[in-house]
Amino acid sequence: MSPAEDDGPTGIRCRLDELLVARGMTLTRLSELVGVSAVNLSILKNDRARAIRYSTLAAICRALDCEVGELLAIDRD
Repeated sequence: MSPAEDDGPTGIRCRLDELLVARGMTLTRLSELVGVSAVNLSILKNDRARAIRYSTLAAICRALDCEVGELLAIDRD
């Protein structure tokens, strides 16, 4: 089975919660800025997302003034 077909953990961790706290921003406010529902952002924040569009990733990074590498990290555990 190729890695793209694997349904197991990806090993990628989303640091959205940490970035929101550091910037004093709520998930609701980020939702308004990015144009993505708070429910979908919550799925991303809680590491339950299976995929993310580059346009959404870019919009989140613009809203949080961060780089992709600050938002997504490889879980080395």
